This record gives sequence, structure tokens and C-alpha cells, in this order.
Amino acid sequence: MFSNSFNPIVPQPAVEGEATPPSQPVKPPVSLRRRILLCIGLPVWAFLGFMLAQALIIVAIEVLQKLGVRLDMINASLFQVIAGGVIYALTLLIVIGIPYLVKKARTTKEELGMQRLPILTDFLWVPAGAVVYLVLTAVVTSVAMSFLTFVNYDQPQETGFTNISQQHEYILAFIMLVIIAPVAEELLFRGYLFGKLRKYAPLWISTFITSLLFAIVHFAWNVGLDVFALSIVLCLLRVITGSLWPSIMLHMLKNGVAFYFLFINPTVLSTLGG
Repeated sequence: MFSNSFNPIVPQPAVEGEATPPSQPVKPPVSLRRRILLCIGLPVWAFLGFMLAQALIIVAIEVLQKLGVRLDMINASLFQVIAGGVIYALTLLIVIGIPYLVKKARTTKEELGMQRLPILTDFLWVPAGAVVYLVLTAVVTSVAMSFLTFVNYDQPQETGFTNISQQHEYILAFIMLVIIAPVAEELLFRGYLFGKLRKYAPLWISTFITSLLFAIVHFAWNVGLDVFALSIVLCLLRVITGSLWPSIMLHMLKNGVAFYFLFINPTVLSTLGG
């Protein structure tokens, strides 16, 4: 019950022929100042990585156009999927890869929540998470409408897919919005960022910071409020299950519902963030 510092262990002579176990280095505790800096620095780094990836793609597109490459010949929906996929991949490569190259700061599968394959119980958590999300987003939106009166709650969400009419364009939009985006965003936010923050901050702080940044990067107040509530549930699913898979599944389900209302039956709801 008492610390070894009050009860020093007297070294015992090694028995002849018995190997001496190697001593395990003890990591010094992380200071409060460093914890605060990491809680600020990690979300800033994730945001900068996301913005840098987009800037690199914009520069690459401009260079290709100056070289005479006719990018306008590519189908707009296909181009959106390619550009979006590359941006997500670059973001993860920058955010996770550069710290490793510079400081050998390795991101583990456990930190990402990808240490195992999905199991049956992961699927069972999805409907429970969906119910909590619906209740929470209704509460958050109701409170926000009482105080944030300047917000246009009917503002349509920008998805990057406009004027689509062909079947293959709907398929491409579905692949981007319902499959690629949820997986990439979960790896970045509930995986990398939340997984790192949980090592240095309490659960509520890690959840708030992750959810706030997730809302900010959607660059719209009404959508931001909705995904802020969603992120809280996704973070809790990550903690409860110890895996990122339920968060990915719920995010896919939510975006799938949004896809239906935005593209298949837009007359029902004009916007559903995600």
C-alpha cells in the first residue's frame, strides 16, 4: 500500500548461473506545463496539417494547369473524389508522418484505436450511439438557437458535389461522403487527436477539444453545432469500446442519412451536417 520510496529494496546478490533481469527505464511524469502545451499544440497541429494538405493540392492543380494539363476534361464528381481522397491521405501523412521523421514520435495502432478488426459488439453499439447523438444534437441546437441568434440555421452544407444527375456521379458522391470521409476523419480526429490527448488530459477536456476542432473544420455554424454533438458521442464510443470501429460505423451511418436527404430526397430536409 505504501510507495517503495519509503521502503527501499536492498539489492540481493545474483545467484550463480542466473541471468540478471535488465532494469526497465522509468519515464518521468509529464509536467502540467507540458500537458497544457500539448493540449494546445496537438489540435493546432492537426488543423495545420489539414490546411496544408489542401494548400498543396491547390498548388499542384495550378502547376498542372500551367503545364497544359486539361483537368477540366475530368468528370467533376470524379475529380472531387480524387482531390478529396488525396487531401485526406496527405493530411494523415503530414500529421502522423512528420513528427515521426523529425522527432521519432511514433503513433501506435492503440492510439489510433485500430489495434483490432471490428467485432459483433461494435455493430451493436452503433444504434445506441445514434439515439444518443440525436438527443444530444437536438439539445445543443436548441440551446444554440436561444443564444446564437446570428447563425443562419438554414444554411445549406457545402459538399463539393453540385449539379450531379448521372448514376455514376451519385455513386462517386456516396463513396466520398459516406465511405472515404468518415474513415479519414475518424482516423484524424477520434483516432490521432483524441488518442494523443487522452494521454495528457482528462476525458472531458480531450472530448471537448476534439469536438470543437471537428466543428471548426466544417466552416459553417449550423453544421458545426451538429457535428460537435456527433463528435462527443464518437469520442465516448471510442472510450467505451476501446476501438475506433464503432465511431467509424456511426459516422458512416450519419453521413449516409445526410446523403439521402441532400441528394436522394432533398425536399425533406434542406441540410443535415456531417
